[in-house]
Amino acid sequence: MILGMSTAAFTTLHVIISLVGIGSGLVVLVAMCLGRHLGAWTLLFLLSTVLTSVTGFMFHSAAIGPPHVVGVLSLIVLAIALVALYLRHLRGAARPVYVVTAALALWFNCFVAVVQAFQKLPALHALAPTQKEPPFLITQGVVLAVFVAATIYALKRYWGPPARAWR
Repeated sequence: MILGMSTAAFTTLHVIISLVGIGSGLVVLVAMCLGRHLGAWTLLFLLSTVLTSVTGFMFHSAAIGPPHVVGVLSLIVLAIALVALYLRHLRGAARPVYVVTAALALWFNCFVAVVQAFQKLPALHALAPTQKEPPFLITQGVVLAVFVAATIYALKRYWGPPARAWR
């Protein structure tokens, strides 16, 4: 039991939160690439991504492993993104810091989603049972390349909300 729920129910909740984070994060990243700020979507993305990491730590584990490291890194990156957006209001260096950290937080979620897909989906697991095989490595490489390209593009186009939005 985790938080009064069966492990299966908690896992389902964690997956739903993760998918909300990924979906809303993709909307936010596309908007940044288009030079737009979507306040409600951004808040949904940041909060659900924080919750994804926090709930991930609640699963029972005998030892600290890669999922814990990714979770800690994600929370650090998210803290920086939150400060850049909500405390620094994207002024000066906070704008590129926010774009990079928001995209990095989303990439962490997508990275884990690919890992989980190759572990849990029989067709993908058959292609890469140890996750050291070319299909897994190529998929992760393509996902990383897309995120690097989108982040660079967003850095050139995104300026954040209009100044009046911060009053």
